[in-house]
Amino acid sequence: MATHGNRGTPEGLELLPDPARPGGWTLLVDGVPQSYVDVADPEHLAFGYVELIARSVRARRSVPGRILHLGGGAMTVPRLAARWWPGVAQTVVEINGELMDLVLREIPPAFPVELVAGDARQVVGTTPDRSYDVIVVDVFDGAAMPAHLGTVEFARELRRVLRPDGLAVINVTDVPPMAFTRIQVATVAAVFGETGTALLGENDVLRGRRAGNLIMLAGAIPSLRVRRGERLLREGELVVFSSGARPRTDAKA
Repeated sequence: MATHGNRGTPEGLELLPDPARPGGWTLLVDGVPQSYVDVADPEHLAFGYVELIARSVRARRSVPGRILHLGGGAMTVPRLAARWWPGVAQTVVEINGELMDLVLREIPPAFPVELVAGDARQVVGTTPDRSYDVIVVDVFDGAAMPAHLGTVEFARELRRVLRPDGLAVINVTDVPPMAFTRIQVATVAAVFGETGTALLGENDVLRGRRAGNLIMLAGAIPSLRVRRGERLLREGELVVFSSGARPRTDAKA
């Protein structure tokens, strides 16, 4: 495997420069694009789901003091948060140490950030109560969320670590008929309640017409302006969406 500009790149990892943007880089894992970042312009977002995450985080009424990112990638969202809120304290948890080493070597962040190598659930489990204003969950094992991050027990841990007005932003990828997402909605709503749970995404994905990413919101749901072709499902609409789905527990994961 050859990578442009990367020396000693671990097998399966590539960090490729964007020929169209001097500061643009794409992180690939086993040949699949996982992250895109423009180090010169963090507000340039190439992936639609990242734009949804970013909009959700920025829609909070108050400036966050501390943000926890579960899943590091190329640190696209942490770079964006540092641009919006200079001085915000950020922690990035990434289980793949080789991935983090590659990103830090080739495109290191120009802002202070705490990096933690480890499993997202284990790290959250040892985090004190009410530690973070925002938690971004963007963790995948291949193309799927790890099973132990999609349970009622983990949702309880997220709620415990969030501050009272905090927000968890969870990236979910699914295929028609969106059975996994329906279960995840039921799981999160079992902990955060119907008023503390929402689902944001493109209409075609929400309706099960095609595969894609959806963003679950949990906690203090901000007021979000949806764009053309998008929907934000809350309360009654969300109950209808997840109708028949049962929350997943550790015993069933």
